[in-house]
Amino acid sequence: MNTHTFNPGAQLRDVTLRDGLQLTGKVLSTEDKVRVVRTLLRLGVPEIELGSMARPDLVPPMANTLEVVAALTPEELEKCWIWVATPRHIAKAAAAGARNFQYCLSVSDAHNEANIGRTTEVSLAALPEAIELTQGVNGRIQLCLATAFTCPFEGQIDPERVLAIAQDPRAAGCEDIVICDTLGQAVPAQVSELISRVKAETPARRIVFHGHDTWGLGVANTLAAITAGATLVDGALGGLGGCPFAPGASGNTASEDLLFATQPVWLNPATFAELVHLSEELLAELGEQNRSKAAQGARSKATAFEWVTPILENAR
Repeated sequence: MNTHTFNPGAQLRDVTLRDGLQLTGKVLSTEDKVRVVRTLLRLGVPEIELGSMARPDLVPPMANTLEVVAALTPEELEKCWIWVATPRHIAKAAAAGARNFQYCLSVSDAHNEANIGRTTEVSLAALPEAIELTQGVNGRIQLCLATAFTCPFEGQIDPERVLAIAQDPRAAGCEDIVICDTLGQAVPAQVSELISRVKAETPARRIVFHGHDTWGLGVANTLAAITAGATLVDGALGGLGGCPFAPGASGNTASEDLLFATQPVWLNPATFAELVHLSEELLAELGEQNRSKAAQGARSKATAFEWVTPILENAR
């Protein structure tokens, strides 16, 4: 069996249980979410975004996030992230056992107001308290910049606005920075340029790229981000997802597509087959379409290709 690992490499963070579920009409049970987390970890996915502290009346699929946190072991939670937007979110999540927090704000004020209910500056001003709370529980915190390329209300975003936030001294203490193509409207050259500048002009830390596949460039943009310096990239099973507060945003780049494109050392055809089965099972339960091209390829009739796999029976 030959693999063709993409070099330079990057790890996948699967965001199915947060960004992937935001626009679905059905709430997955705590048991189902825990099963997804544990299956992904068993297969080798190194990091997972397990949910969000968003208000359940606004984003109902996130309502049982803290129950999921409470059901996982500390060892499992070490590999899991939770979306937060305020210091209070961190305090509540930490009390349940969470230790890794993705503190999100939007580069554009209009989207931050729609998504979080305050200006970008207010969110940024609260970041030092969020960092202090994280450090108080020996946790890790990421600075996540939504609408880093385009905004549904303001249009194109000036890269200087992204860099100014990334350079802000109030972000000292954030171990990672997440650069988000929230609407999936960026192109590879644009992604490469911004990630390169973040790497060269802002404090040294892990760079994460979060892309969407709205315009069909999710994989291409992610590979461009990796080449430019991103070492963690986000994807969701079956291409699920989108932001409920960003008109025009569709699904995340599919985890299956990113894994097949990058072929990390832990991935092989058998592991990939289980991942595809998990995705199909989850999408069927949610009543959602599978947008992953790699998952579709895995079910093709080109059986001489080792990554093509029959449907697994009794795999659950």
